[in-house]
Amino acid sequence: MVLLPRLHLPQDPLLLSSFAFLLASLSATQAEGASSLEISFLWSCLFPPRIPEEIQLGWNLSVRGLTGFQAYKLRVTHLYQLKQHNILASVGEDEEGINPLVKIWNLEKRDGGNPLCTRIFPAIPGTEPTVVSCLTVHENLNFMAIGFTDGSVTLNKGDITRDRHSKTQILHKGNYPVTGLAFRQAGKTTHLFVVTTENVQSYIVSGKDYPRVELDTHGCGLRCSALSDPSQDLQFIVAGDECVYLYQPDERGPCFAFEGHKLIAHWFRGYLVIVSRDRKVSPKSEFTSRDSQSSDKQILNIYDLCNKFIAYSAVFEDVVDVLAEWGSLYVLTRDGRVHALQEKDTQTKLEMLFKKNLFEMAINLAKSQHLDSDGLAQIFMQYGDHLYSKGNHDGAVQQYIRTIGKLEPSYVIRKFLDAQRIHNLTAYLQTLHRQSLANADHTTLLLNCYTKLKDSSKLEEFIKTKSESEVHFDVETAIKVLRQAGYYSHALYLAENHAHHEWYLKIQLEDIKNYQEALRYIGKLPFEQAESNMKRYGKILMHHIPEQTTQLLKGLCTDYQPSLEGRGDREAPGCRANSEEFIPIFANNPRELKAFLEHMSEVQPDSPQGIYDTLLELRLQNWAHEKDPQVKEKLHAEAISLLKSGRFCDVFDKALVLCQMHDFQDGVLYLYEQGKLFQQIMHYHMQHEQYRQVIAVCERHGEQEPSLWEQALSYFARKEEDCKEYVAAVLKHIESKNLMPPLLVVQTLAHNSTATLSVIRDYLVQKLQKQSQQIAQDELRVRRYREETTRIRQEIQELKASPKIFQKTKCSICNSALELPSVHFLCGHSFHQHCFESYSESDADCPTCLPENRKVMDMIRAQEQKRDLHDQFQHQLKCSNDSFSVIADYFGRGVFNKLTLLTDPPTARLTASLEAGLQRDLLMHSRRGT
Repeated sequence: MVLLPRLHLPQDPLLLSSFAFLLASLSATQAEGASSLEISFLWSCLFPPRIPEEIQLGWNLSVRGLTGFQAYKLRVTHLYQLKQHNILASVGEDEEGINPLVKIWNLEKRDGGNPLCTRIFPAIPGTEPTVVSCLTVHENLNFMAIGFTDGSVTLNKGDITRDRHSKTQILHKGNYPVTGLAFRQAGKTTHLFVVTTENVQSYIVSGKDYPRVELDTHGCGLRCSALSDPSQDLQFIVAGDECVYLYQPDERGPCFAFEGHKLIAHWFRGYLVIVSRDRKVSPKSEFTSRDSQSSDKQILNIYDLCNKFIAYSAVFEDVVDVLAEWGSLYVLTRDGRVHALQEKDTQTKLEMLFKKNLFEMAINLAKSQHLDSDGLAQIFMQYGDHLYSKGNHDGAVQQYIRTIGKLEPSYVIRKFLDAQRIHNLTAYLQTLHRQSLANADHTTLLLNCYTKLKDSSKLEEFIKTKSESEVHFDVETAIKVLRQAGYYSHALYLAENHAHHEWYLKIQLEDIKNYQEALRYIGKLPFEQAESNMKRYGKILMHHIPEQTTQLLKGLCTDYQPSLEGRGDREAPGCRANSEEFIPIFANNPRELKAFLEHMSEVQPDSPQGIYDTLLELRLQNWAHEKDPQVKEKLHAEAISLLKSGRFCDVFDKALVLCQMHDFQDGVLYLYEQGKLFQQIMHYHMQHEQYRQVIAVCERHGEQEPSLWEQALSYFARKEEDCKEYVAAVLKHIESKNLMPPLLVVQTLAHNSTATLSVIRDYLVQKLQKQSQQIAQDELRVRRYREETTRIRQEIQELKASPKIFQKTKCSICNSALELPSVHFLCGHSFHQHCFESYSESDADCPTCLPENRKVMDMIRAQEQKRDLHDQFQHQLKCSNDSFSVIADYFGRGVFNKLTLLTDPPTARLTASLEAGLQRDLLMHSRRGT
């Protein structure tokens, strides 16, 4: 509080009292927002038209030209200015001995230059005279209460500004003077507090029966009651000599033991202002005048009830009244002075408290002033620094905790790390995590604090939260720290409860070496996670617990279902992993690998090809290294059975390589046969000098590969052993199929010194007989062709020299009788004109002869082209420097491809014409020429 310039007022006691009463009536009104018109009016009521110059300067008001009016002829005793309306209620006297009158003034309207008086009525409803002691008006203008010295209270209900809508009645009668009245609105209920010198009571005036509640059996003096603001829940304050009491409409609230005889009670901006008389207490005050030592001293105390401290205390001489106007508190004293007390701003108050190290009081003050969170955090930090400097680390950390979210945590952490106060640091970090403001470094530090203190109970309390939403730390960081500190069980708990499967398995396998538990845990996981973890840790598990690991892999690759104790949802049937990807896990466990592969091939026939490839290789290895004949034979049968399963059609080469690597001959031969590699089968038997198998291969596959017989003949021809039997068999087949020229057969057998003429005598005799028959047939055919040619030439000559008579009577197409117009050809065929036009491809060709003629022309052209191609090839071969390039070019164009003849069926050959036979002969000769 600060002091403003003192105001020198007139010494007339009546004027001073009236001024004090007027301002007291406005203490809870719109002082700061009051208009200049209202202020002018109030001053005019109390002072003569001419106001001293010093008063104008002291109040900083320009009062020149102010107007006023006479409200009462004798005196004004009470005034009440409403907060929300420019309505003034007054009580005064116009004549001596006449009951006082109540007048309601509308300050916004004028009546001849004066405010409009909207209503006048007597204050005392009865005939018995009494004195008005107090007045109050409800802000809704529907209630007005007047208290009297005889103990009665009148209630004016309805619109107080109009006689027609208002009704006055006696609300309360008593034996003690009424010293205070106050309305309190709670929702739709309106209460009226009534205090006398001996009791306190409340009425519900918004109803009909006006129920009364007696709150206390002691009262207070005049001007010793007030109504608090919403910060104190609109409680009614009664200042007695022993205590100050606070009341709710239905009960008594807290009380405060403030000593001294109370003279004035007032409420100002959340402060309780009490003026009391106490001769024992005489604190020094700058307001005490030098020449007033013998006067009666009065103490003015300003209490902050929320924060429970005295905001201001001073001694004054003979206080007339305490006023709250224009944002300040004014104290009127009997010596004609007005002392202005201005409240310091919040920051100044806080700085004063900081200098005195009254941090608790500063915190309470900041909260009551609704200081923002940043400002409060700054106070908490300063308080913590103060306690820290005094060595009170426990208290300091409690204040630092209250700064979380505003103060950088590193500021606090460094302090307690330097002081080696692990307990305090732990408390701070715990709160930081509970508010979800900790990062990974804070989690690491907190867990290290727990481990250094070896406080397992706190550690378990920190990590064992009930749900994921209650976790206030980075779980992965916590797992790492606990693992490094050797708290494996705690780390496992976190990893399992928060689904950090990789960390759980790392700890189980690398630290605890509990392979069984790790495998069990993997079996609980959902399919995708179980698959990935088996790929990662399968080799370790296979090395230590091969049987259990193999069993889990079998289930994972067929129809995986998590174990019943697993917390994840059960997978839909059919979830299975790619079994081929798990084969490397069995690198050092062939027995388990074989069991796994055989299980997959039986249970899941559509397993990846890698399963069958590996199984084949494994069986071939076992077969190659087995010494027991019976077991070896069994393994041999298993390998052959696998090869015959049909799973190696697409990977024929790979299976063949495996069989060759392990010298599995039966498998090699089977694969050769399946791959139609007849040459390789032949070479295999030749290398092993298996003569009968060579003949068998030729007999079995000779139709598909005729060259096998030629190779067999060459093979036996090079043998110096007696192979006449095999040579004869080969020659017999060659002769029956006409596979080789006789000269080539003789040249081939000439390399064998054991082969005599008797070996090929039968072959040569049969060959010569067939050739003789062929020559005879050819000569007969030549003779026919010559005769046919002669006949055709004669027909041509006749056609040229003599007319042709067409005697056919039927159409050669529809076989119906010919009618004009008709078409005749020299070949002897006749047609209806419409039949000819429908079936002929050209006007110059006979539709019936055209197919045969076309075949003959095609053969002629083919022979000419063949002859030309042969001559061209021979010429290029002789003239070129690179004969190989010429031959390669002709091979690329398909010149030397084998010619396949499409001949007519046997029945057609018997009835074929002579021209068709000529065509076949020409084609045969052309084939032999190639």
